[in-house]
Amino acid sequence: MSRSRALVEEKARGEAPVYGVNTGFGLLADKKVAPDKLEALQVNLLRSHAAGVGRPLPETMVRAIMLLRANVLATGHTGARELVLDYLVAMLNHEVHPVIPRQGSVGASGDLAPLAHLGLVLLGEGSATVRGRELPGLLALRMAGLEPIKLAPKEGLSLVNGTQVMLGIGCMIHVAAERLARAADAIGAMTVEALKGTPKAFDARLTRVRAHPGGIASNGNLSRLLAGSAIAASHALDDDRVQDPYSLRCMPAVHGSVRDALAHVRAVLEREVNACTDNPLVFVEGDGVSTESLLLSGGNFHGHPVSVVLDYLALSIASLGAISERRTEQMVNPRESRLPAFLTDDPGLKSGFMMAHVTAAALVSENKVHAHPASVDTIPTSGGQEDHVSMGVTAALKAETVVENVAKVLAIEGLAALRGVEFHVPLAPGKGVAVLHDALRAVFKPTDEDRPLGGDVERLAAMLTDGWADRAFRDAGIELS
Repeated sequence: MSRSRALVEEKARGEAPVYGVNTGFGLLADKKVAPDKLEALQVNLLRSHAAGVGRPLPETMVRAIMLLRANVLATGHTGARELVLDYLVAMLNHEVHPVIPRQGSVGASGDLAPLAHLGLVLLGEGSATVRGRELPGLLALRMAGLEPIKLAPKEGLSLVNGTQVMLGIGCMIHVAAERLARAADAIGAMTVEALKGTPKAFDARLTRVRAHPGGIASNGNLSRLLAGSAIAASHALDDDRVQDPYSLRCMPAVHGSVRDALAHVRAVLEREVNACTDNPLVFVEGDGVSTESLLLSGGNFHGHPVSVVLDYLALSIASLGAISERRTEQMVNPRESRLPAFLTDDPGLKSGFMMAHVTAAALVSENKVHAHPASVDTIPTSGGQEDHVSMGVTAALKAETVVENVAKVLAIEGLAALRGVEFHVPLAPGKGVAVLHDALRAVFKPTDEDRPLGGDVERLAAMLTDGWADRAFRDAGIELS
């Protein structure tokens, strides 16, 4: 970082125009800026670019964004001083979280507008939250014992040029999506029990000859969770159905494909987490990359690598919700389930899970809209200089909505399956399903009588995205793949 900084300062003192160091930005790149105005150039960049609107991002995502941007500076290729990196880390450690609006980025030269809102706080401007309280930037810094810094040439640009907003949101929702993929196997297994499905569809030989890693992992989870089921054993004695519906026996194929998609998304996000996405980038002799010292302008800030995989995440996780809703429909429909209508012991007087299933249907239908890709859209900005953009934050926010919706759809299935399994007492489910049943029943009271279920759905959805199911199984000595 020190050697890169020295080169930037050398270029700033020189006569040759260097983009972002002694020139304007975007279409104004050909406008030379006088040496005595270089600090003002960086300050004006942050002030003018902080044009975001909409609800602020939650503090957890803001922390991710701050950490990721600090990691970009730490690569040593941005030309920023160590002071700026240390300042971002100090803000994280003192829990000073810039208020970053959700809207305003097209993902062209990175996430310019939202990152400018982050950068302003370093100057004592903008606003930030400290322990949940929103304050003017200067007051927020001083509450943490910090004073504003003055930006040196290029440092404003190094704070805003990059993909860290779409990436921070994407990483957070990807973790939640992976948790939902495991939870879907567990909840799906309980639905198999509720519907007296057969575990034969999850014979390891079936997925082995198809050989998709995700399918093999999902199939293994289902087999382990259903092992030892007295309910399944009764299926062979008193059920004339030859095959279960696709939403049950095709879980390894559907859940597995979601897992494989998420694995690809993870690989891309992990590369981007450790990438340098500034512009221009600084390369100094002997850094292991370059044999000469120079600043290179390129397109590392463009968000398309992130945008396209976040679209992939959204459409794949939407499928997890779609098949879950079908399993819920199988349980509430007496023509399919051979259970009491809508999982209530007095259909007609009681409506049971009738409207809970309607909510699942509404969420799944909404997800079809959000699964439309953002990365195929582009709109020229900055006077035509930035003539192709990624819409990466749009992709991230859409994916966030899909993940939240799928968590609720799975929660509805989980609560319905919890009730469905109990219609088979005294027959016991598989040992793994029994763990899930008991863990859920310890939190949620029975639904023998009609009552509002929205609160239970919201609560379970939050538990699933927080990894509750993983912990419940781990406490019982079961590790889901």
